[in-house]
Amino acid sequence: MTQPPVSVTHPTPAARPATNVYASLVIATLPWDREGGFAAARARITDYLALGVGGVIVQGGEQDAVRALAKELQSKSRHPLLIAAQLERGAGQAFGGATGLPPLAAIVALGDREALRRAARLTAREARTMGVNWNLAPTCDLDLSPDNPVIGSRTFGSDPKTVAALAAEWVDACQAEGVLACAKHFPGLGRVTTDPSLVATRIEATADQLKEVDLVPFRAVIDAGVASLMTSHATYAALDPSRTPVPASREVLQWLLRQQLKYDNLLVTQHVASAGLRAGLEAAGLGASLDEAQVAVLTLRAGCDLVLAPDDPVAVASAIERAVGDGTLDKDRLQQSMRRRLKWAQWASPPNDWRRPSGADTAWGALLADRVTGLMAGSAPPMGTVLEVAVADDSDRDGIGGTQEQRVRALLAALRAGGGDARFVEQPTRASGGPLLIAVFGDIGEGEDRLALDAHTVARVHALRDAARVLDRESVALHFAHPRLATPLIESGPTVGAWSADAVMQQAAARWVLRQRR
Repeated sequence: MTQPPVSVTHPTPAARPATNVYASLVIATLPWDREGGFAAARARITDYLALGVGGVIVQGGEQDAVRALAKELQSKSRHPLLIAAQLERGAGQAFGGATGLPPLAAIVALGDREALRRAARLTAREARTMGVNWNLAPTCDLDLSPDNPVIGSRTFGSDPKTVAALAAEWVDACQAEGVLACAKHFPGLGRVTTDPSLVATRIEATADQLKEVDLVPFRAVIDAGVASLMTSHATYAALDPSRTPVPASREVLQWLLRQQLKYDNLLVTQHVASAGLRAGLEAAGLGASLDEAQVAVLTLRAGCDLVLAPDDPVAVASAIERAVGDGTLDKDRLQQSMRRRLKWAQWASPPNDWRRPSGADTAWGALLADRVTGLMAGSAPPMGTVLEVAVADDSDRDGIGGTQEQRVRALLAALRAGGGDARFVEQPTRASGGPLLIAVFGDIGEGEDRLALDAHTVARVHALRDAARVLDRESVALHFAHPRLATPLIESGPTVGAWSADAVMQQAAARWVLRQRR
């Protein structure tokens, strides 16, 4: 799930929102601010507690700060809270100081099921020590097409039976540690060729295809007792002839999921202000120019239990209350959702003696990253004493991930920690006689809206390789994305696959480089 920037106008302290019983169906967001930490969200925290939200999604932060925040929220809330984060690649994906892990596809590629289970356990244990009791993972969509712009390395694979078995093991390992898992994106996004969060997306597969392929992993995790499911934003003509997007489709949520598949746990949609979802609802004739509060009411009416990540939780809670008052939403049905939420929030209440990750656990995470990192093509040239690092980046990261030098901060730090004289450069220089290291960032996920490395990124790599050759130097591309995107890099010279741009994978790439020193 991609979380957009939150822009909410908050009331002054003298006008805090009134408590709303239906606010327990709203899961708000709390972003970490690079400058002020969670202090920047202090007014928002007070508002959410006054309103009575059912939980929060914590977006970033240092371990100790997240732990303190979770403790404060639980102690001040009038009911147990679901405290969520998207931790598909370990707790370090979101939280500073926690252990990052390779993407699911990288771990699965090792053919080591115990490694997969241990990854899920470690993620859950670290989350629990911070008070995070709901992991918005795993991705159970099948990797059915290289033209899919949202799945990539987030999935367990392409074979339905294999993915089903692996997903069930991941869910079991996660929930055995007391953290709710969230299988997504029901009934499957493996066939999409556009991003449903950006544009209205229709899947034209037959009912038999969906039943025999796409739904297989979701049946498995339901049988495994998964605590929550997240819907896709797409439309499935074979499942709902009205072509209503899943979050608002009673045919899919009530008839298929609740009745046929016998699922009775939490059901949530993705971000309700998504442009793709609103476009799909409009195309289905459910209203033009819908705001997120109207969309939230539609999803609850169809059978969703919780409204995830609204920009304005106060407005959404008020809209739910009004909809109950005018009969648009059934009060008894919403009380069922509130009971489900409370049940799982109580289930995840922290016990006194919960297991904590050991030093061996966190060291294992680094070793796992090393196992999935290696040379994909070419031979490894010996490294010099001066290690020059240049960047080729598919995205404009200023304001998001910082400058190009900041993008390789983890790589540079790990090279220096290993004794290398690592330097960021725009172009290769004569300061080094060893190969130029070209860090290539090409992660593809929700919101990226592309299927391959951008042409300008590939051109940048080629230009850097040419510039190195002019100086009689070799070059090595360090590819921080799914290996199948690396073809144009492989064609031009030695390329190391490192799967993602996360710090743990940059550190693994650095260790690979240091092993090649003269």
